[in-house]
Amino acid sequence: MQESTSSSRISSFYKLEHQQRLEKIAEFLGESDFSQDHFLNTGNTEFQTVDNMIENAIGTMNIPIGVATNMIIDGKDRLIPMATEESSVVAAVCNAARQCRATGGFYTHTSEHIMIGQIQLIDVINPMITKQVILENEHDIKAICNDVDPLLVKLGGGFKGLEVRVLDDGHEYNIIVHILVDTCDAMGANAVNSMVEALSPALEGWTSAKANMRILSNLADKRLSMARATWPTDEIGGEAVRDAMLSAFRFADTDPYRATTHNKGIMNGISAVILATGNDTRAIEAGAHAYACKTGQYRSLSSWGIDKDGNLCGSLELPMAVGLIGGATKVHPTAQQNLEILNIDSADELARITCAVGLAQNFAAMKALVTTGIQKGHMSLHAKNIAVMAGAKAHEVDKVTELLVQSGKVRIDVAEEILATLRHKSG
Repeated sequence: MQESTSSSRISSFYKLEHQQRLEKIAEFLGESDFSQDHFLNTGNTEFQTVDNMIENAIGTMNIPIGVATNMIIDGKDRLIPMATEESSVVAAVCNAARQCRATGGFYTHTSEHIMIGQIQLIDVINPMITKQVILENEHDIKAICNDVDPLLVKLGGGFKGLEVRVLDDGHEYNIIVHILVDTCDAMGANAVNSMVEALSPALEGWTSAKANMRILSNLADKRLSMARATWPTDEIGGEAVRDAMLSAFRFADTDPYRATTHNKGIMNGISAVILATGNDTRAIEAGAHAYACKTGQYRSLSSWGIDKDGNLCGSLELPMAVGLIGGATKVHPTAQQNLEILNIDSADELARITCAVGLAQNFAAMKALVTTGIQKGHMSLHAKNIAVMAGAKAHEVDKVTELLVQSGKVRIDVAEEILATLRHKSG
């Protein structure tokens, strides 16, 4: 590909039609493998919908959607759509769920739907007096916030509480005002952000301080989801496997280097459900990893132990700010279909299901690590991807995959050699 000599300064790119945007890109790139036709195909989502979701849209990127089976959550069988590009994530959840069906599957709990809006006040003259003045005006604060979204209040949500914190940032004292908002079945970012912006002028008037930052916090630690499950010892391979998994948990809980990958495995499952339902993966991930530091050290989000019969018991707790109203959840047609598969009526149900999937994923990853090893567990699915990357056609993929796994060397160069040998023999 030759280096482009065009300028990336394209005036009013957002005003162009779909085809015109692609033509501009082709012009910028010059001679390249860029395909306008590829981006003209937006699959089962009309380009107008895509264009309304983000700026300067040119197309879509399809992510595979799989369905996790075998899940029982709070006594109800569920099928769980998961959107992910990572091999074995869906299979891992299916296997983990199958192995705890005998003990009733997953049991879940959620707290209230409380989101936190933050207002940073700077140029504070007397922090403690300022704090009290704000608290004295809680009644008016509630009225200002609720006037922003009367429908939310009508549904039982709206302003539910006030917190005022004094922070010393090393330069000056900041007053941090938290409004606590029940967002019902919405994730709530738009409602909360609108409230803190509407409240800021009044706070400035009462305190003579300046409102600087006004934004929702994604550390939604007043909107927690919990899941637990029990795996019979004989279902998971005996006491030796159980004890190895418990040791793996303790390792993750005490070492941040291990905890990071341990929690990433949990989020493999959670983020796949969040993405499939059109929710905000970045918000959930940020909140989860911040919550993992709640003791002052980054630790495991999950907890593992044994019951009186010696069975393996796991639990998971983390913030889960999800919604069924607003954003891509309501706009994206595939997200809507995935919600149909889940067959849910509330954001609370979605939070419970998602947390259960995260626990299942964690179980599967730990078990693989202490038994076959993560690579062997991934090998067959990863080998299929490598076979395709090597150029295998549809009728060749299974055979190349099989021979790759047998070789124990799941690499693209090995796949290319296998493919060339097969084609030579068939030729």
